[in-house]
Amino acid sequence: MPSLNGNSAVNGSSKFLDYRSAVETLNEYKSRDGLCIEDLVDTKQRGGLTYNDFLILPGYIGFPASEVVLDSPITKRISLKTPFVSSPMDTVTEHEMAIHMALQGGLGVIHHNCSPEAQADMIRKVKRYENGFIVDPVVISKETTIGEAKALKEKWGFGGFPVTESGKLGSKLLGIVTNRDLQFEDALSQAVDKVMVTELVTAQLGVTLPEANKILAKSRKGKLPIVDKDFNLVSMISRSDLTKNLHFPLASKLPDSKQLICAAAIGTRPEDKVRLKKLVDAGLDIVILDSSQGNSMYQIDMIKWIKQEYPGLDVIGGNVVTREQAANLIAAGVDGLRIGMGSGSACITQEVMAVGRPQAAAVYSVSAFAAKFGVPCIADGGVQNVGHIVKGLALGASTVMMGGLLAGTTESPGTSFVSREGKLVKAYRGMGSIDAMQDKKAGAGSKNSQASNAGTARYFSEGDSVLVAQGVSGSVAHRGSIGKFVPYLAAGLKHSMQDCGMRSLKELHESAVNGILRFEVRTASAQLEGGVNMESYEKKLYA
Repeated sequence: MPSLNGNSAVNGSSKFLDYRSAVETLNEYKSRDGLCIEDLVDTKQRGGLTYNDFLILPGYIGFPASEVVLDSPITKRISLKTPFVSSPMDTVTEHEMAIHMALQGGLGVIHHNCSPEAQADMIRKVKRYENGFIVDPVVISKETTIGEAKALKEKWGFGGFPVTESGKLGSKLLGIVTNRDLQFEDALSQAVDKVMVTELVTAQLGVTLPEANKILAKSRKGKLPIVDKDFNLVSMISRSDLTKNLHFPLASKLPDSKQLICAAAIGTRPEDKVRLKKLVDAGLDIVILDSSQGNSMYQIDMIKWIKQEYPGLDVIGGNVVTREQAANLIAAGVDGLRIGMGSGSACITQEVMAVGRPQAAAVYSVSAFAAKFGVPCIADGGVQNVGHIVKGLALGASTVMMGGLLAGTTESPGTSFVSREGKLVKAYRGMGSIDAMQDKKAGAGSKNSQASNAGTARYFSEGDSVLVAQGVSGSVAHRGSIGKFVPYLAAGLKHSMQDCGMRSLKELHESAVNGILRFEVRTASAQLEGGVNMESYEKKLYA
């Protein structure tokens, strides 16, 4: 026995149990440490909670963070490898954001504060970015000029166009015009048949995608045309897609076409039915009905119409924050729900309208109800860091939508500038801000651009003579590329789930429901304690 230097009493007692019985002794307690999810979000006892008002208690770590699975449904039929969604705001998501979110396993929702044609064009760019078999390639004829071919390259963001006799798919293949063929040509009026490649490596109709990929890899060519027995062009595959498959294994893609999954928002006005047709023709996979208050006759009618006209299109309704709101949209046939009202960083709906709900309370209430009908939910708003993402998912959301957190990335359409403090920032505005509601791009030159504006439609203000702001305009810190920022968020989420002892989001949700996952309320002092308490410091989020 080692010598002692004092009294060995602990908590006033010197009689102890056998240390080997510690785990069994837990059975003497009536419940597990902390609160179950129902007690945590009991609004009658605690009022409405936000993400900052509670913590998740740690569990047992019996696996590395790399084994955590983040697969989660975004709709009844479509799942993502990474549960992150970018918001349909005009300073957050256009085609660049949608492409890079999908490549990282998430989803970008293209905003509708633009003309229907511009929105459809963005969807086409997303769908053409990555393919398996390209069944609708951009085809040109031998009479197409070099100038026209260069213009197509500028429009679509890629080169390498097959040349056929008629300039259409299904016609005899004559050659291919590549970037190298056009790069140094300045005779813009010259026909492409003077510079196109005619020595082609092709594959016959009926070849499988793995077989075609092997042929392409061995050929050292950029494109592999697929032809029928008469040498008519049927489809093609691209080497760049092989590279993307290698670099982005988690990419959100359709299993048949291998194209990136694309989502877009629309309103609930009659003209949005015309807009939706253009978007569906462009290849849209998921449509989000964009409204600050989704429980309306306009949205319910639109959901029913879409499900009848486009049964293959998944519909996400919202926004909602109560079971009663959700019930009407579920009954109308939605494939997913978007939760949140007034909790966004650029939103002032709760302040101005006195309507809304604290986000944690809203996410739990709606998600728990929607789960009864197999309807996945998006926690939209109030997300400022990785911890908030974890909490939104723990409360029952299947995915998390972010606006301000992603607005500062390189891929967002916002303008970058240097602030008065000398920091690099990007412009960011709420869709309920006066700036957004007065934007004329959606009107496409019409006399009444306010009636076509996404901001006024979202807040039912199309016909108002005085616009009441429900959002603000400002800026957010520049965060670098989505290519680094989203992997940082995913890694943080995996490590948090490891701390909780959860191997997957499915297990996280099940453990919350059956009481294994435990929570604790944070007092104001606890929130201060959990923050940084230093005179000065530098906060680097990732490296």
